[in-house]
Amino acid sequence: MLSRKLSIIFLVLFTSLPVFAGDTPLFPASWQSAVSRITDKAMADGLISGGVVVVGDRRGILYESAFGRVSGEPDSPPVTTGTIFDAASLTKVIATAPTVMMLAEQQRLSIADPVVRWFPEFAGSGKDELLVLHLLTHTSGLDDIALSAANPLGSAIEGAAHQKLKGEPGHRFRYADINFILLGELVRRVTGSTLDRLAAETFYGPLDMAETGFNPGSAAAIRCAATLDVHGDPLFGEVQDPCARLLDGVAGNAGVFTTAGDLARFCRMILGEGELDGQRVLSARTVQQMTAPYFSRGGKVRRGLGWDISSPFSAPKGTGFSEASFGHTGYSGGSIWIDPEDGSFVIFLSARLDYRHTRSFSRLRSDISTAAFSMLHTNLREVAGTAVSAPVRIR
Repeated sequence: MLSRKLSIIFLVLFTSLPVFAGDTPLFPASWQSAVSRITDKAMADGLISGGVVVVGDRRGILYESAFGRVSGEPDSPPVTTGTIFDAASLTKVIATAPTVMMLAEQQRLSIADPVVRWFPEFAGSGKDELLVLHLLTHTSGLDDIALSAANPLGSAIEGAAHQKLKGEPGHRFRYADINFILLGELVRRVTGSTLDRLAAETFYGPLDMAETGFNPGSAAAIRCAATLDVHGDPLFGEVQDPCARLLDGVAGNAGVFTTAGDLARFCRMILGEGELDGQRVLSARTVQQMTAPYFSRGGKVRRGLGWDISSPFSAPKGTGFSEASFGHTGYSGGSIWIDPEDGSFVIFLSARLDYRHTRSFSRLRSDISTAAFSMLHTNLREVAGTAVSAPVRIR
């Protein structure tokens, strides 16, 4: 463990590479130093082996920095801005939710549809009031269940159909992958096509997100950052999420691989209310509906359709971004946060090493977003210093 920590410290000193969108730095050295202190501390503490930070707005990327290495092995390649990451639960907002909303826009389904309309397996199980909307907002009352290796999709549907709902749909917020596993299957039942194919045809192709998709394959795997399997061994180009792995790498809850640059294009499309570089993939009304707040827990939790706005998972909001901002996290170490009020976004993708100290990882995400906000608002750059004044403690 000591040798691994020393290796990470060595990597911190020699592999932190800030890259700018233009020929000259857009932001002062003090801000760059603030970001480096945050990421260097995270690597030295063994939270991550490396990653990419991107800050941008509607026009494009303002700042991007690649640092560290693609895995915890000291001889692994350095992370670059072209490194491919397992997006994990970012899949929910860059694949599943927008595809469902595209189908709603085409009037092929409605978010007000009872789930039983598309899943007759739910008939007679006391779930007549359960709507597609509740799956999108994690207010279904469903809890995650173990999937059968012999019949993973069938066991997911059967398990969801037969479990007793925990509370009235629409009132109880509980983040659960089963909601989006069902939504991924909903896409197939509505269209006859799979989620990976529709997401590629509808979003990734038109938006020129050439490095984004499910099951990247062996050729792309050599450019992937590692995740860790249940034994702590590295995975390259193979989805980390166990449910998505059982579902052959294509699931509504996880499975997408992407780069920071591709995610920046997706964020810009959202800020453009469904359009980027003349390519419209969603209507402005649909994007507004996706990112409007839906309340649960007596108003204490606000979620969009797929998107997080204010919940126990909102660490990437940091300090400064507006109450209208929204985003999402991924278990593998990524997050995005978007603010439509000032048209900005921050992306953090990392090769995560530590999955136990979740509070420390949340603090890392928060600090990066706080520093990003201070960069975007020159009169508030001192916030960046505040973000890193207290050490990131392993608890």
